[in-house]
Amino acid sequence: MDPKGPGRKDKTLEKDTKASRLATRGFFAIMRVIESVREMQKCSETVRLSGKKIGFVPTMGYFHEGHLSLMREARRISDFVVTSIYVNPTQFGPKEDFSKYPRDFERDHRMAEDTGVDVIFYPSNDEMYPPQYQTYVNVESVTQNLCGASRPGHFRGVTTICCKLFNIVKAHAAVFGRKDYQQLAAIKTMVADLNLDLDIIGMPTYREKDGLAMSSRNVYLSAEERKSALSLIASLKHAQRLYEGGEKRAEFIIQEAEKIIRQAPYTDIDYVKICDASSIEDLRLIDTQAVMALAVKVGKTRLIDNHVLGEAFSI
Repeated sequence: MDPKGPGRKDKTLEKDTKASRLATRGFFAIMRVIESVREMQKCSETVRLSGKKIGFVPTMGYFHEGHLSLMREARRISDFVVTSIYVNPTQFGPKEDFSKYPRDFERDHRMAEDTGVDVIFYPSNDEMYPPQYQTYVNVESVTQNLCGASRPGHFRGVTTICCKLFNIVKAHAAVFGRKDYQQLAAIKTMVADLNLDLDIIGMPTYREKDGLAMSSRNVYLSAEERKSALSLIASLKHAQRLYEGGEKRAEFIIQEAEKIIRQAPYTDIDYVKICDASSIEDLRLIDTQAVMALAVKVGKTRLIDNHVLGEAFSI
């Protein structure tokens, strides 16, 4: 029997939990939510002038464990952690899921606070794209293939919003997941080409126990569709086995991977490709570091995944 009686909280445990959260927070005792660009810039400038290092995790919200792992890495490498929550309209096409993209700020707030984030930057569309806005960032070559071919304008929106966020948050380092491999390549290229003063850190794809890459869009999947979605990781693992067995013909490996995906119900392949890991150009013969990237609709949900051939899987 609980000596405190039913429904009573253990005050010692409550204090320990709170103390643990505060110990992981680097600057403020209470996490702040900032909605203004100017206020965010002033906050970051104050932190920088104090000699603290800022780590930044840009997101569109609806957090999962993959997002939280990026925040923990930002906490590990920095003194002050900012995460942004902004569903960026300029990276969605007219027939894509901008209006339906999952949003739950209160849930995200709790998760970020428990992870030790110092500030959530939560701007409105008017803050980010005021009237008469007309400036965009285009990264040319690495955005042409893969999602760039099937989602025209997507990467212009991604690189524009990231460039803006980097200037607003003034981070020393920004942490991204490698599930969006082409996005990471585009952002690294932009940062190098524009001489932006921050480090871009790519972290391994965070996966469910069964191998499905974590994504906010996974909530769209029905139980049966989710089973079919496992064909993505199965195809990547099969490609890895072929490569490790000595197969270097990209077309053959792609065909074998496509067979696995097509055998699963509800799947519709957008692309399955093997590309140079740096340039994102298609390879015929795998004679350099290569990434196998795929995009597949499972039901109505478009999922992406990738794997650098020869590297260990993050599961």
